[in-house]
Amino acid sequence: MPWLTIALLLLFGLLFVAAEVIFIPGTTIVGIVGFALLAVGVWLGYRDLGTPVGHYALAGVIAVAGLIVYVGLRPKNLARVALNSVNDASVQDVRRPDVAPGTVGRTLSALRPAGTVLFGTDRREVVTRGEFVASGSEVRVLGIEHNRIVVAAA
Repeated sequence: MPWLTIALLLLFGLLFVAAEVIFIPGTTIVGIVGFALLAVGVWLGYRDLGTPVGHYALAGVIAVAGLIVYVGLRPKNLARVALNSVNDASVQDVRRPDVAPGTVGRTLSALRPAGTVLFGTDRREVVTRGEFVASGSEVRVLGIEHNRIVVAAA
C-alpha cells in the first residue's frame, strides 16, 4: 500500500504545480505546497520502495514538472493572462478648475453659505465667505479654495 500513497503524493504534487504555473500564477503558496508534496513523495519512494524506484520517481517528477513549467511559461500562454491593451483615457484634474475666477453665474438655490449656481449650462456646488445670497441672484467666482468654488454676490 505504500506505492498508492507515494503515487497520490506525486500526482497531487504535480497537479498543484500545474495549477500554480498554468491556472493561478503568482500565488506561490500553491506552488510551494506542490513542490513539498513532490519532495515527500520522492523521499517516501526512496525509503519505502528502494533506490531504483526512487530514481524513477525522481526522474519522472523532474520530467513532468519541467514540461509543466515549460508549457505554462511559454509566451503564447502568458499572453492570455497578461494585460495587452493600453488605457489612454483621462480624467479632469481637480487641480485645474473648470470655472475660472471672475466667471459670472446665477444662483439656482439660496447660498447659506453653500448652494448651487448655474455657470452657462453647468451646475456647480459653491460656497460664499459666509454671506447669504438669495436664489436667482448673480454671483462672481472669487477663486477655488480646497476644491470648493468660492463666490460673492456680483
